Amino acid sequence: MSTDYKFEGWVGIDASSADGKMEWQQFEPKPWEETDVDIKITHCGICGSDLHTLRSGWGPTEYPCCVGHEIIGTVVRVGSEVKDIQLGDRVGVGAQGESCLGRKGDCEDCATSNEPYCKRHFTGTYNGQFMNGGKSYGGYALYNRSPAHFVVKIPDSLSSAAAAPMLCGGVTVYSPLKHYGAGPGKAVGIIGVGGLGHFGVLFAKALGADKVVGISRKADKREDVLKMGADMYIATGEDEDWLEKNRRSLDLIICTVSSSKMPISDYVSLLKRDGTFIQVGVPEDGSLAIPAFILVMNRVKLGGSLIGSPEVIREMLELAAEKKVQPWIEERPMKEANKAILDMNEGIARYRYVLVNEN
Repeated sequence: MSTDYKFEGWVGIDASSADGKMEWQQFEPKPWEETDVDIKITHCGICGSDLHTLRSGWGPTEYPCCVGHEIIGTVVRVGSEVKDIQLGDRVGVGAQGESCLGRKGDCEDCATSNEPYCKRHFTGTYNGQFMNGGKSYGGYALYNRSPAHFVVKIPDSLSSAAAAPMLCGGVTVYSPLKHYGAGPGKAVGIIGVGGLGHFGVLFAKALGADKVVGISRKADKREDVLKMGADMYIATGEDEDWLEKNRRSLDLIICTVSSSKMPISDYVSLLKRDGTFIQVGVPEDGSLAIPAFILVMNRVKLGGSLIGSPEVIREMLELAAEKKVQPWIEERPMKEANKAILDMNEGIARYRYVLVNEN
């Protein structure tokens, strides 16, 4: 069945696309299945993963590649096997487009709403391949086609611009915060208060943590982070004796920094006995060292976390609506996507860009 709309968007042709050289092109979405929906895109957040992928930072990218996995829009086509989504619904798509969903037999991960960890199959919303052989293309575009299982409805009280960056950036920190018990009675640290980290501050407060501490190298974000609701801010590059003053003061740390050069032993030393350090940033420049001495001496845990399942995304959006979580965003026209990714890479965003299709 043909459609009266075209799938067009900003496409990376090679690694130079990360230098603001994406090209507007038509592309072929995955072959239609009756479990799919087509979405007319209104908003798409810019995520750090987009830049990593455009420049082949996490491994070779399958060019051509249209990035963007914080997609919001209106449903314009619905497969006959889709039960809970209708034409005209306002919906979103996060960073995952497909898992095995039991198609190859029992899958404990998918059965327990842990689709991001499906050991049989994972298709990213872009730069991936679906089980029907089609390629996945993201949201720097006019339209998106995705399996309905990974499409979520957006609560009426959340604006599309606010909801978009929650679909990857927000849930990447919300998921471990919830899973590891960031709530009443807990002191939570967020390392790297940028696009991801500012969501960490917002959701740690929304979950009811007693104490939320923003941690970055420079002091220039201190005022912003305190306005977001943090109880304290540590500038590791400027605050004198920051480690000694704050040693063993936190129950949980979420680290968004994507660099193998960060002082991980110092950061882990901020944990109380039996505390937990969760890494969500993935360095391009190598692996993280294991701070074995600190782990052993303080009986702390070191782990990681990946995005969130559709169920977790829905839960996060409901909490955001209830608690009136408002990310710090700046809307940018879709036509200026190349300039926007350059500004994102330069760290100019305060704290998240959202591309908007003006038509």
